[in-house]
Amino acid sequence: MKSSILIRPYRPTDSDATIEIFLRAIREVSSKDYSPDQINAWAQVEDPAKWAERRISRPAWIAEIGGKPVGFSDLTPDGCLDMMFVHPEFQGLGVAGRLLTRVEEEARRLGMERIYTQASLTVRPFFERKGFRVFTRQTVERRGQRLDNFVMEKFYSRCC
Repeated sequence: MKSSILIRPYRPTDSDATIEIFLRAIREVSSKDYSPDQINAWAQVEDPAKWAERRISRPAWIAEIGGKPVGFSDLTPDGCLDMMFVHPEFQGLGVAGRLLTRVEEEARRLGMERIYTQASLTVRPFFERKGFRVFTRQTVERRGQRLDNFVMEKFYSRCC
C-alpha cells in the first residue's frame, strides 16, 4: 500500500479535507487516550479561513490514496512539525510515515538540525519509533480542558 500513497504539496483547495481529517482523527482515534470533554474541547476549528491561512503560510503536504486526501502535515520555520493527522479509515497503512519522511526531507533541505512536535498521548509511540525523544511532558489548555502531551524532538547531523 505504501507505493500507492502520493505525497504532494498542500493547495488552498485542500482546506476542507484537512479540517475533516483533523476532526475525525481526534474524535475517532485520539478518543482512546482522552476523555469526551477533552476531545470536544480539542476537536474544533472555529475559523476555517484562519485554518487555511496557517496551512498555506508554511510548507505543508497532503497524503493521497487513489486521489483522496487521507492525511496532512506541515513544518514551521522554526522546525516545528505543527500538524500531522491521518484519516481514521487509513490508519496503519504507512501514511504518517510517508508524511514524516517528506517533512524530514524539507527540514534537511532548509538546513535544520532539529525538528520538534507537540505529540499527543496517541501519537507519542509513533514518533518514538521514528527516532524522536521526549524533551518534556506538558499540559495544555483547550477551551477549559487540560490535555497532556509531549514536546518531542529529533536531531539531524550537519551535512557538508
